[in-house]
Amino acid sequence: MKEFEPLKNAVNQYLTTQQVADIEKAYLFAKEAHGSQARYTGEPYITHPVAVADILAQMRMDPATIMAALLHDVVEDTQVELNEIIDLFGKEVGDLVDGVTKLTQIHFENYAQAQAENFRKMVMAMASDIRVILVKLCDRLHNMRTLSSLPPDKRRRKALETLEIFAPIANRLGMHSFRVELEDLGFAALYPVRYRVLQNAVEKALGNRREIMEKIHHQIQESLKKGNIPSPTLAGREKHLYSIYKKMLTRHLSFSEIMDVYGFRIIVDKLDTCYRVLGVLHNLYKPIAHRFKDYIAIPKANGYQSLHTVLFGPYGIPIEVQIRTEEMHKMAENGIAAHWLYKSEKKASHEAQTHAHSWLQSILEMDETAKNPVEFIEDVKTELFPDEVYVFTPKGQIIELPARATPVDYAYAIHSAIGDTCVAVRLDKRLAPLSSTLVSGQQVEIITAPGARPNPAWLNFVVTGRARNRIKHYLKKQQRDESVELGKRLMEKALLAHGIAANEDVLMAIVKHFRLESISHLYEEVGIGNRPALLVAKQIAKSITPLTALEPIEQSKTPALAIKGTEGLIIKYAKCCRPIPGDHIAGLIKMGQGVEVHTLHCPNIEKYHSMPDKYVPLTWDEHTKGDFSVDLKVHLVNRRGSLAALTLALSEADSNIEVMRATDSDKPHFNVEVTISVTNRQHLARILRKLRKRKEVLHVVRNKL
Repeated sequence: MKEFEPLKNAVNQYLTTQQVADIEKAYLFAKEAHGSQARYTGEPYITHPVAVADILAQMRMDPATIMAALLHDVVEDTQVELNEIIDLFGKEVGDLVDGVTKLTQIHFENYAQAQAENFRKMVMAMASDIRVILVKLCDRLHNMRTLSSLPPDKRRRKALETLEIFAPIANRLGMHSFRVELEDLGFAALYPVRYRVLQNAVEKALGNRREIMEKIHHQIQESLKKGNIPSPTLAGREKHLYSIYKKMLTRHLSFSEIMDVYGFRIIVDKLDTCYRVLGVLHNLYKPIAHRFKDYIAIPKANGYQSLHTVLFGPYGIPIEVQIRTEEMHKMAENGIAAHWLYKSEKKASHEAQTHAHSWLQSILEMDETAKNPVEFIEDVKTELFPDEVYVFTPKGQIIELPARATPVDYAYAIHSAIGDTCVAVRLDKRLAPLSSTLVSGQQVEIITAPGARPNPAWLNFVVTGRARNRIKHYLKKQQRDESVELGKRLMEKALLAHGIAANEDVLMAIVKHFRLESISHLYEEVGIGNRPALLVAKQIAKSITPLTALEPIEQSKTPALAIKGTEGLIIKYAKCCRPIPGDHIAGLIKMGQGVEVHTLHCPNIEKYHSMPDKYVPLTWDEHTKGDFSVDLKVHLVNRRGSLAALTLALSEADSNIEVMRATDSDKPHFNVEVTISVTNRQHLARILRKLRKRKEVLHVVRNKL
């Protein structure tokens, strides 16, 4: 029970006796379920969920969230089922646990896809209950604090994931203190040497600038006193290491350029005092033009509010100052978590929740049109940009967008129908290109037309995931509709050439044979070139009586089913270029002879590229097996035993010699043209490497047109 005591003391400060008892019950259940399981650190596994719950308790979270934190790994790592959690602790706790639990029962092709799907599931759960992400962030924070015990590859992977996903999410939810710690821990794990070098440089720089900081602090303090500002809190503001590193990297600034800026924060009692302080500071030091931002009148997307100004300090030193109220400061540090921490401040916490839910709703819309989890997570990363621009609608409503957003991004942010039909834009009542970069403070008016449709060129400049996703979704649907229409026309024409009407029964038999979803799917496959119309028509013609007789035609010398899309047709391999599995290939349809397969760039097929009735794009079937002929040209040293060495090398490489032609020469070298059998390009590559190692072989190449 000793690991539970700090958590018990924390929850005792704000929860009832019964609620603390329920949390203790969850702790005992989790401890028994995890049993003898241990972490990489060697500690009992239960120490991790208790630590996560303790972080949440410091945020004054409700009992259900604390219990979910204690139980969040039980379903994944033990034999306990989710239903058992629901029966013992209620549906609310069960839903939170389910939202945080990773997907372990589904097989994915790779780690990236699995992680993307895990993240997608978490976002879906976040949308229904924001507490899911708070548990997940605390889980990640504790894991990052104990990351040193993991193997190096896992350490780097977790650190990268934290910097790319979890820290930006904390920022998007306004949780500044979480973001800073996650970023610095991720930076230290991903680039340990850079972290140490930067840490030492910062410590040294801070020591050297202490005297100047004290002087500026004293001058500001005196000015605030003369301005009768009631009990302000003035403190120096230090940049965290990852922030310094990122600025050096992205803005190409030197360390000294970043550290030459001195930061201060002033916290006052109420909103109008913020603007009075601003006047006092601008009277003390000259402000730098274009460096003032009013995030009080126009808050950031995550609910952040402050006045920002940059001043010319003593000796020309730039001074960055943030001015905010106590309430704004709590919101800036804790964001969405302020809803539980400071329940009395309902307006601020309500705004934070509204911003969070608005963002999550846009993420849900992205999920509906994303092609796969990996595409979804990439779109979400786009949405996690920390910088925003704020523009106005014609009615004066403020719309927040990522930095470098365009009028098209704005149009889709208003409504997808407006984005789909926009044709022009007025920026501050003047016509401007749709590719213009929006600037904070502009008034944006979108002009639409009923028949207008998204332009593929927009993908070159839109920056929001929502806009990109909607455009892609429309283009995919348009492409599919056009492919179906084209495929239908091609099929009707191809069937007519064989004297067959496009009968539904005939087409359905082919659909079933190819295991397609519908006739439309067949048309789509034909339209995009996956199944050439002439080949499908020929298959129908050969199998029309009876319809079920759709077996490949047996030929003694010609293998069937070797190439995708040619089932039921005769296949011959061209001798001019001798294609082998792994080569890029195309087919030449020869009436009454089937398909002749060539390498894609064979001169004998290039002139047919623009003749769809003769030229067919092909791909190898994954399971193609057999021996294929290849011509080699070998340059040998002209001495006794050279030919024998060549044949021995080919035999050792598991290849058979079909034909060999040598040219007589009185010179010290001579050429041999040899036709050998191989199974695929990998086999051929092994043969070529083996031949090149022989001292008798001066040069060897594959001989094709």
